[in-house]
Amino acid sequence: MIALSVNLNKIALLRNARGQDARPALLDFARLAMQAGAAGLTVHPRPDQRHIRVADVPALAAWLRTHYPTAEFNIEGNPLAAPRADGYPGLEALVEESRPAQVTLVPDGDGQLTSDHGWAMTDEDIATLSPLVARFKKLGARVSVFMDPNPEAISRVPETGADRIELYTEPFAEAFNADGRRLGPATKESLALFRAAGESAQALGLGVNAGHDLDLDNLVALRTLPNLLEVSIGHALIADALELGFYGAVARYRATLEAA
Repeated sequence: MIALSVNLNKIALLRNARGQDARPALLDFARLAMQAGAAGLTVHPRPDQRHIRVADVPALAAWLRTHYPTAEFNIEGNPLAAPRADGYPGLEALVEESRPAQVTLVPDGDGQLTSDHGWAMTDEDIATLSPLVARFKKLGARVSVFMDPNPEAISRVPETGADRIELYTEPFAEAFNADGRRLGPATKESLALFRAAGESAQALGLGVNAGHDLDLDNLVALRTLPNLLEVSIGHALIADALELGFYGAVARYRATLEAA
């Protein structure tokens, strides 16, 4: 079955909107996500700490180890973002303290609203990422790299030592929206690109994750990708939770994946 990792960033963003207000509490929603059948939890701490704060990361890791020791904790982030004087220690320090099951390396800048592209896997990227991947794996993490559906770029991922790719799926979601939120010609064309990317990764021995703008409707098409092991979903799931409740939304996403 395709694993569902619930991204808690938007819960943290809502909490932070009231300054130091402790509600909604991340651990409460971590518990609900796991009770509803999630395979694990994802966080994407950014240097400005606009949603996930530094202290949230080890707290969630410790909670999962205690209550759901077989669940996956996935930390996403830019490994090149430098530590900050106001408390952000850098991705490597967070991983070393929290020891997640998976680290997903994303090339997003500090000022980006959200992630919007994958690694190009240039010679420079490979030279930069390879020692970082080795260090994260030495800390016990599986390493995934955020990638566009470009088989040529994906063909170079093994040079970094990474275990998986995470396909950046916003272009697929945009095609689905352009088709009136149905499996129309633009969606089929985009899906063919993602299928080729998944097949390329599979041939290289890489696992495939996916994430960004996936929802209950477009996931029905995307879940057919070859070798798709995991999806990470946050924004759409939280939006659906306004209607379905958080537990109900997680359960619906899990059921959608189980039908793959």
